[in-house]
Amino acid sequence: MLILYKSMCGNMHVPLFIVCFFVAILGCNGVTVESFRDLHTTNFDFVIIGGGTAGNVVANRLTENPKINVLVLEAGGSPDGVQNISVPFYCLRATPNTPNDWNYTTVPQQGLNNRSIAFPRGYVLGGSSSVNFMAYTRGTFEDWNRYARVTEDAGWSWNAMQKYFHRNEKWMAPADHHNTIGQFNPFDHSFTGVNSVSLAGFPLSIDQRVIKAVKTSHDKQFFFNLDYNSGRHLGFGYTQSTIKDGQRSSSATSYLAPQFASRKNLHVLLRAQVARVISTTKNKGQPTFNTVEFMDGTGGSMQRVRAMKEIILSGGSIGSPHVLLNSGIGDTTALGKLGIEAVHHLPSVGQNLSDHPIVSSQWLVNAKDSETLDMMNRNATLAEESIELWEKKRAGPLVDGVFNTVGFIRVPPDADIFNKFPNHDPSPGPNTAHVELLPMNGILRPPFPPTGHYLTIGTALLQPTARGSVTLRSNNPFDPPLIDPNFIGNDFDVALLREGVKLARRMVTLSPAFDGYIISPLNNATTDDEIDQFMRGGLAGFSHPVSTCAMSPKGANHGVVDPDLLLKGAKGLRVVDASVLPFTPAAHTQASVYAIAERASDLIKSHWRI
Repeated sequence: MLILYKSMCGNMHVPLFIVCFFVAILGCNGVTVESFRDLHTTNFDFVIIGGGTAGNVVANRLTENPKINVLVLEAGGSPDGVQNISVPFYCLRATPNTPNDWNYTTVPQQGLNNRSIAFPRGYVLGGSSSVNFMAYTRGTFEDWNRYARVTEDAGWSWNAMQKYFHRNEKWMAPADHHNTIGQFNPFDHSFTGVNSVSLAGFPLSIDQRVIKAVKTSHDKQFFFNLDYNSGRHLGFGYTQSTIKDGQRSSSATSYLAPQFASRKNLHVLLRAQVARVISTTKNKGQPTFNTVEFMDGTGGSMQRVRAMKEIILSGGSIGSPHVLLNSGIGDTTALGKLGIEAVHHLPSVGQNLSDHPIVSSQWLVNAKDSETLDMMNRNATLAEESIELWEKKRAGPLVDGVFNTVGFIRVPPDADIFNKFPNHDPSPGPNTAHVELLPMNGILRPPFPPTGHYLTIGTALLQPTARGSVTLRSNNPFDPPLIDPNFIGNDFDVALLREGVKLARRMVTLSPAFDGYIISPLNNATTDDEIDQFMRGGLAGFSHPVSTCAMSPKGANHGVVDPDLLLKGAKGLRVVDASVLPFTPAAHTQASVYAIAERASDLIKSHWRI
């Protein structure tokens, strides 16, 4: 990847013909630039808004055809050399409140005692794949079959999507190359894709304690699952993460790796924040979008580029509806109140926001200094030794994310919640979890206790029913949007998450694995009311927003895009990112987004016969 403006120009302008000369002699014609003036043209076959998880996949696949010219507009900068991005364990530092985060906060959440909370989104090439916690989970066959059913498109079914998951995934050995027999099922994976996936490269003592607990448990809710990416994810297993040789694998490092980024028909412009898409023509009353207006971050001026074939909007579940609304695409009445000229009436834009809420339970445990990660947050010398080990050998505790095992659990069918709310199960079927449990080896976010060793188990609600929204704050396209995920915004979500917290507490009673290990909980809430207040005071978002540009059947009077991801009632504009999913998958969303983008690339190629 060649960032011309910085590496060749510095603060001095170099004529474009000289830049092109050096590019030619270096044999690297694909260009990543940080200044609009370094683009050789303003006309491209495709303009992709957002160089994130999905956008970089589409850019890669479309430029496989050397006759197709693609421009990616990314609001953030390069992740190259950013330690908090490349070091897997430093994902804890990548967000929030950093230069690589959009640094959004929610509106006050009624379900969280009116707290506003951080809502991290990647503001960097690679998008949220550059700052997330790297877990690679596909969801279940029931998740994807529901998408196919509600969109009336069998192409979104589990079986149909397998080739796209496999096209994305390149299974790798873990950083320490330990024997992984019995930790995953190779028949469920691809070894020939683009994006690296591996098991933990620094096994921790808590990992075997968790696996032993579920393998020896007589509790029917807790059991071992060899591979949760088989489509049947219930049970506990070893975490699979987008990590290659102890370093983060993102859409920027994989789909824009040098062998792809050097394509002469692929151009990436960094520091380019899109304001709106513009329709300049109408076809049978339908707007045709072919122009993108954006702020050139280097020059500080508004610029335009034109898509000769199609604009592909990959801004994510917050960025994509934000761009659409600022473009006059949304609810006509709401836009008019802000003084925005309505171009296309689509009232579902920005509605139906859904995200996984997560709450963490913690226990004081009987462990040695070397058995948890707590000392790394207290001992500066140990922390320095850990990063030196990573830098020199890509080894040690920093080669992994924050949880090496994970569990997908259903609330028992005889639980009180289903008596109180009969016929109210929000999951797509009996093989799909209601909650996810994430054991973590210590307290990993501040404030850090000055002494002691700890176990944290995060409980995420996988099937929230309350829906929120993304709306505009003003008619200034660069004002941050109003984000309302409506976390635990109804009684059912509160009750279902409460059952999940109880399951986390049951987990640490499984014997013999936890005998003598658990000393005491840090929170003594026992009654339902006490647990509810514990959740309302400590809950955070899991950074898995979806549904703000949801798919619906062709001809439906709801939704934002058709099953081919083209904007309803318009031409020239397609949305490709997590926002198109009508429901949250029972999974971390990045694997789903990669697969969506892979299929979208095929749909685009078929549409344009390229």
